[in-house]
Amino acid sequence: MKFGTPRIINLRRRNAANGGFTLAEVLAALLFMAIVIPVVIEGMHLASRAGAVAARKSEAALVAQRVLNENLVTTNFSQSIQSGTISQGRRQFNYELKSEPWTLDGQNAIRQLTATVHFTAQNRQFDVSMSTLVDSTILSGTNGTR
Repeated sequence: MKFGTPRIINLRRRNAANGGFTLAEVLAALLFMAIVIPVVIEGMHLASRAGAVAARKSEAALVAQRVLNENLVTTNFSQSIQSGTISQGRRQFNYELKSEPWTLDGQNAIRQLTATVHFTAQNRQFDVSMSTLVDSTILSGTNGTR
C-alpha cells in the first residue's frame, strides 16, 4: 500500500506562491493614499477652524448679551454710540453699543439698542450683533404717563 501526500497540502503550496501583491497593485494603493491623505488633513483643518470660530462666537454672544443687559439695568443708553473692551473667560472682546430711534407709527418713544462684538479667530475678523428694543421714556422718568 502506498501512502501519498494529501491533495489539500499540495493546493496550499500552489496558492501560497501566488498570494502576494503585484507591483501595479502596490503603486495603485500608494497613489490612492497620496490623494486621500491631503484631503483628509484639509478636512480636519477646516473642522478645527469651524470649531474655534463657533466657540468664539458663543463667547462673543455672551458678551453682547451682557453689554445689553448692563445698559438696560443702568439705563445708560442715552448716548448714541458707546464702545469698550470687556473680558469673557481668558479673552478680551471689543464691543460697540449703538442707540438709535425706532419709529413705529410716527412715535419715537422706542429705541433700538444694538451691541456688536468684534473678535479674531484663525487670523480672521468676525463680529456678532445682538439687538433689543427699549422704552425711551424710562430716561425721562415719565414711564409713558402724561
